[in-house]
Amino acid sequence: MIRIGIILGSTRPSRNGEQVAKWVYDVASRRSDAEVELIDLRDYPLPHLDEPLSPFLGQYQNEHTGQWADKIASFDGFLMVTPEYNHSTSGVLKNAIDYLYAEWNNKAAGFVSYGLESGVRAAEHLRLVCGALQMAAVSQQVMLSLRTEFENFTIFKPGDHDVATLDTLLDQVVAWSTALAPLRTASRAAA
Repeated sequence: MIRIGIILGSTRPSRNGEQVAKWVYDVASRRSDAEVELIDLRDYPLPHLDEPLSPFLGQYQNEHTGQWADKIASFDGFLMVTPEYNHSTSGVLKNAIDYLYAEWNNKAAGFVSYGLESGVRAAEHLRLVCGALQMAAVSQQVMLSLRTEFENFTIFKPGDHDVATLDTLLDQVVAWSTALAPLRTASRAAA
């Protein structure tokens, strides 16, 4: 069974992302073609990239990096729930991504973004990052505006159209995760 990690990409005390990530998890967990798990970056307190060697080498020195690597390696694809901060993704999500390399390779990625402008620019930045990590970023994206999907900019109220878009996003992430399985198998065999 395909395993999809839903990464909650904000650790702010008053983050809107927690409501969004739980909604994504609730919708995704009803599927029969994938197992899903919510990954809260608060549970993986990674200092600003403190590994002495490049992640490309895979020679991690710190226990927190090893735990993070094991978690990410256990999935076939990801949904990244990202806020938009200053026209980009959150620093904590970018840092968590930058910690690793091979653990991301040959996996699918989809984006659920939120912000005043629906987080579009954050997701676009993540697409570039995923390309550098040999990930397949799917085309569908869930874009949530703080003006229309959040009451008073804080209480998440997704519409029916958001659920339909999320279902399409999940279809694409599962399909691409499945299609990339032979590449992941070949990479593990070569290692």
